[in-house]
Amino acid sequence: MALTDEKRAQILDAAVEEFRELGFAGTSMDRIANRAKVSKRTVYNHFESKEALFRAILDLMAVEAELALDISYDPERPIEPQLHDLGWAEGKLLVNPSFMRLARMVVGETMRDPVLAAEMNCKMQRISVFGDFIADAAAAGALKTPEPTLAAEQFIGLIKARAFWPVIFSGVCVGEEEMGRIIRDSVSVFLNTYGI
Repeated sequence: MALTDEKRAQILDAAVEEFRELGFAGTSMDRIANRAKVSKRTVYNHFESKEALFRAILDLMAVEAELALDISYDPERPIEPQLHDLGWAEGKLLVNPSFMRLARMVVGETMRDPVLAAEMNCKMQRISVFGDFIADAAAAGALKTPEPTLAAEQFIGLIKARAFWPVIFSGVCVGEEEMGRIIRDSVSVFLNTYGI
């Protein structure tokens, strides 16, 4: 990693902690520089404002989510293991302490700012990946649902109810073994409703 990339990563890490502890309004570029052990000028060399820094954190989350959710329906494979794969595409993010630390901080901030919440929702709009997958599976006759987007929301909701929202409130991430159980249970409930 180049020195400038290292500094940028240090600044982002420090900013996440500051925003999480003090909120957007309570955080200053001085505090972020102190925590990152860099000069204030270095912070401004990388990020023109506190708003730009916060939006860089949103971008970081969106990129991580996009990379994790590169999955599509395969008509040559049975649906059940594919739903497990789809669940794990989301689950990999939810067992990642670094990602969930970012998620906790961002959720806290977006609750205070509706404009920021809308922006984050656009960046994190992953329901289309799930919706496309379920629509393709339904079109191929592997699932029965007239509303793939609703079914996708329900599938994600089954996972997040046990592996996202409790973490947002407690700060304690779900482990891989527990995530496996959550995904198995979610797939089972989903197939009881939408399976052929």
